Order: sequence, then C-alpha cells, then structure tokens
Amino acid sequence: VLNFFCLIDTGKCELKGSLTGSNAGITSLEFDSTGAYLLAASNDFASRIWTVDDSRLRHTLTGHSGKVLSAKFLLDNARIVSGSHDRTLKLWDLSRKICIKTVFAGSSCNDIVCTDQCVMSGHFDKKIRFWDIRTESIVREMELQGRVTSLDLSPERSELLTCSRDDLLKIIDLRTNVIRQTFSTQGFKCGSDWTRVTFSPDGKFVAAGSSDGVLYIWNVESGKVERSLGKHHSSSINAVAWSPSGEFVISADKGNRAVLWSEL
Repeated sequence: VLNFFCLIDTGKCELKGSLTGSNAGITSLEFDSTGAYLLAASNDFASRIWTVDDSRLRHTLTGHSGKVLSAKFLLDNARIVSGSHDRTLKLWDLSRKICIKTVFAGSSCNDIVCTDQCVMSGHFDKKIRFWDIRTESIVREMELQGRVTSLDLSPERSELLTCSRDDLLKIIDLRTNVIRQTFSTQGFKCGSDWTRVTFSPDGKFVAAGSSDGVLYIWNVESGKVERSLGKHHSSSINAVAWSPSGEFVISADKGNRAVLWSEL
C-alpha cells in the first residue's frame, strides 16, 4: 500500500489517501509533469500508474522477469521507461498499454533519469549508460568506481548527479561529459545498492542519507558539507527527496521511518 500525504503550513503531514495494487515493496516513485499521475516501480516485477485525485489504479505494466528498480515518465508523459534487476530496460506506450521496446543492458539497472532526447541508466556493473530515445540505442557509457545506486538531474537538466558504492557523489556536466564536482565526507557510507540522492530545487545543494542514519547536505559550488542531520534515524537512510519549495527535505530509512526536515 502507498500512502500519500499533504504537507500543511505548520510543517505537519496529513494523510490524503492510499494507493493499492502493488504486491511487494516499492522501489521508486515519480509524479508526471502535471502532478495528476503517480508512477511506482515494484519488487513484484511490475510498474503501476495511479491517478492521484481518485486513487485509482490506471495501468499495470508487466513483462520484466526481475524486480523493477526504477521507472520514469518521459517528458511527453505518454511513455515511460523502466529498468530491472533482469538487466533490461523497457519502453512503454501508455496509450496502447504495451511495451514497445526491450533493450538488454548487460547489468542490473538501479536507477533511471530522462531528458528530451536521452535516457540515462545507472547499473550494478558501475556503468552509466546513455541511450538515444529516437534510435533506442546506447550512445556512450561512463564507468564509476563503485556500483551506481542513484541518478538525479539538475533543475536545468544539464548536469547529472550520481551516487555509487564507493561512497562518492559526483556531478557530471552533460554538455562536456566531465565530472565537475565530487562529494564525500568522513562518516558518509552508501548503505545499499539503491541509496537515492537528490539535487535541491534550485540546484545549489545535493542531499544523501548515510548507512549510520545521518542525512548529509553538500554545497554544489564548494563541494563541502553544509549540514549533517542526525538523531532521528536509527537505521540506514535509503531515500531522500526535497519539497518543490526547497523548504523541506524528507528522508526514509530501512526501518520504515520517514523524517521531515525543516529549517534547512
């Protein structure tokens, strides 16, 4: 069951509804660009889409033979791409409710992000693969020093944030394919192969949760830790997300606890 909440002015969360239909744990979540639809990837080998206003399940996309670890809308909202432990990526046409392309990536896909013309996938074999949407083929690869756990795009979609199991976050300039910033700090440990990281809405900060339950926020320009927030998590932080206003950050850990942070 997926529960979704409304964040009110006092910083409190009100339960707005529940989404049912998934038969196992959720691995990734994304709203479409209108905010009307919610896409979830699941450990039950499927991806699902609900309409937010009435909590109705609209699409169930099956065909992977392993856990679906990431699913994202393309910018037209008419297609999605999913990546799986079965080492494939699938492109889905939502109007026809079918898979229109399956690509064998060669390694388990842990995360996906999309621009107008490119899908970027992060993999267990330490590689980031760049796919041309029009030709549906790999145009280049980049290898990091650890298994890739997470990808995120800057607000302008010109830079790619990565996290890997060597306990490093990196920003890659997509125009030059050069790593322009690397983030690390004593104490930060990437706790799983699915540790999610994020840019702030203004692109000036990045955030990641550590295996010791501490949330770290780095300054993008200086590369230095801006804040380290602890005490509220007792297990490894798996995922982090920023509110669109930039005022709040929410972090979720392996122990099923989510913490809402304010006054950042």
